[in-house]
Amino acid sequence: MARLLTPGCSVPDWLKPLLGGRLNAAGREAGRPLPPHLRPPPCSVCPPIRMRIPVSSRVDWREPSSVCKRGRESIKEKAKLRLRECDVGDKFSHLPLRKASVLLPLLLRDGVLCLLLTVRSVQLRRSPGEVCFPGGKREERDKDEIDTALREAKEEVGLQPEKVEVMCRLVPVIDKMNHLITPVVGFIEDTFQASPNPDEVSDVFVVPLEYFIKPLNYVALPYKNSSGYLSWMHCFTYDDHESKKSFKIWGLTAHLAVFLAIVIFRTKPTFEVHYDLDNLIASAENGFMNLYASIKERKKSSL
Repeated sequence: MARLLTPGCSVPDWLKPLLGGRLNAAGREAGRPLPPHLRPPPCSVCPPIRMRIPVSSRVDWREPSSVCKRGRESIKEKAKLRLRECDVGDKFSHLPLRKASVLLPLLLRDGVLCLLLTVRSVQLRRSPGEVCFPGGKREERDKDEIDTALREAKEEVGLQPEKVEVMCRLVPVIDKMNHLITPVVGFIEDTFQASPNPDEVSDVFVVPLEYFIKPLNYVALPYKNSSGYLSWMHCFTYDDHESKKSFKIWGLTAHLAVFLAIVIFRTKPTFEVHYDLDNLIASAENGFMNLYASIKERKKSSL
């Protein structure tokens, strides 16, 4: 890059007539490089400015829309690849526990990967007003965990099953009622507009997925897990600038959001997690099976 006049150095009098209208209010050159024959000698006080533009910051001005589109597709395709690698399928479906599923809906907003969440109606008997994913108990008509998640999402927020590109089933969790809850991950359209069922859902919002590994407001809360052992629970507070509301995301919902973020970004969160990032799925499955075994043992001892 050609040398620019260094900030703090006045333009010499002999050069001003040649620059004409290219001087700024301070009487200095406005920032355009000079022809070689007009360049002044190096300043003995200030070093010259040299700028490097990072490759990631360069924009193809000829095809801005296509560049943005390629960027969005790249983010999405990379996420899809990592989700498929972590699909556990029906590996845990045989376990003798009551079944439930939740849908973890992913979408892109302004090129940022986001997660859609809901707020349960205050009229509900169980966990009123809490943040959760669309989902519920399995019914006889459901063929599998995916069917359950898609049916519940349609009933709760008006998301049509054919509008969901299902990617995988992640390692399940067990709630305090000993339900086996399978997280189903799928991409939905970026333009999706929710139609909440007021009997079940009071609000719908989206959170950048990265917030669940790099939060602005996070605490770890002590609690007793399903097996009766003391553990730690993730608790996030997210300020949604669009709706000007704050949402508390905690419990199993936060647990699943954190795990999903780690699966996709493969990055250690800014807080402690009990996963081996080099063997993510194996460590998650081992943790789940240890929990299941302790619940099973506890049931036996209570008989």
